[in-house]
Amino acid sequence: MSKFDPYEHLSIRLNPDGTLTRLSNFPKTVANPGVIPALPTVSKDVTVNDETKVWARIFRPTKLPSNDNTVARLPIVFYFHGGGFVFYSAANLSTHQPCSALASEIPAIVIAVDHRLAPEHKLPAQYEDAVDTILWVKKQALDPEGEKWLRDYGDFTRCYLGGRGSGGNIAYHAALRTLNYDIKPLNVIGIFLNQPMFGGKQRMPSELTYATDQLIPLPVLDLLWELALPKGTDRDHRFCNPLADGAYKSKVSSIGRCLVFSFTMDPMFDRAQEFVQMLVKHGVQVEARFDAVGFHNIDTVDPQRSQALMNIIKEFII
Repeated sequence: MSKFDPYEHLSIRLNPDGTLTRLSNFPKTVANPGVIPALPTVSKDVTVNDETKVWARIFRPTKLPSNDNTVARLPIVFYFHGGGFVFYSAANLSTHQPCSALASEIPAIVIAVDHRLAPEHKLPAQYEDAVDTILWVKKQALDPEGEKWLRDYGDFTRCYLGGRGSGGNIAYHAALRTLNYDIKPLNVIGIFLNQPMFGGKQRMPSELTYATDQLIPLPVLDLLWELALPKGTDRDHRFCNPLADGAYKSKVSSIGRCLVFSFTMDPMFDRAQEFVQMLVKHGVQVEARFDAVGFHNIDTVDPQRSQALMNIIKEFII
C-alpha cells in the first residue's frame, strides 16, 4: 500500500489554495418538469439558499394515487447523495435515477439536495445545507403561494431523511440537528441509511480485512475524511465517529425510526454494526438489513440487489 496514491485513485488534484481539481466528469441530466412518455416521474430544480447557492431537485410521480377521486397525499423524502462529501450533485445520473425510482415506486415526493462539497466547504456545511432544505420546505408549507408540487401533493406530517454513503451520514446528522428547530408542520418520522459513511481512529476488523478494497481502500477513506472534516480534528470527531461524543448522543433517542443497510465486504461494515448497536442502546426503533454477500455500492451495479433495497425502503416508508 506504500506506493498507492489515493489522489490518483480518486482522479483529483489538491490545489495550493485548498480546493480540488476533479478530473472525472460524471454524467448529468436536466430536470424534466413536463411529462415525458415512458418516464414515471417529473422533476424540477429549485433554489434553497441564494447565499450558499444550495439547490434541490424535486421529483413527483406522474401517476398519482387517489382516494375517492381525491389525490392522496404523498410522503416527502429528503435524499442526500453519496460521493464521500467530495463528489457528485443532485444533477448526476447516479442521483437522478434512484430518486426518480423512489418517487415512482413508493410513491413519494423526493427532494434531492445539492449540498456544497468538501474540501471547499468542510463539514458541517453539508449538514447545514440539509437543515436549510428542510426549513425551506417548512416555508413552502406555510406560504399559500409556496412550491405547488409540495403543497398540492406532499404530506408534511410524513417526512423521511435518507441517503447512501456520505449521504447516509448527512441524513443522520441532519435528523439530529433538526431537533433544535421548530419545523412544524413538518414531521420527520424516519431515516434510512444505505451503507452509511462512518469512521474512527481505531481500525475496525472489516477495515483491516478490506483495506485494499477496489472501490474505497483504506487510504482513500482516510483521505476523504481528511478533506471533509474541520481543520484540526481527527476521525474521532462526532461528524465521523457517531460513538465518540457522549453529550451529542443524548439526542439520538429522539430521531425516530431508522433503517440501516450494509454489506459484509464493505470496509465500513463493522462501523454500521456498531452504529446500529448504539441506536438500539438509546431506544431507537431500528431495522438493520445486513447482507452476508456484497460489497460497498453493490446496489449500483446489481439491479436485483438495487430492487431488493428499494422494496425494503418502500416497506419502511409508511
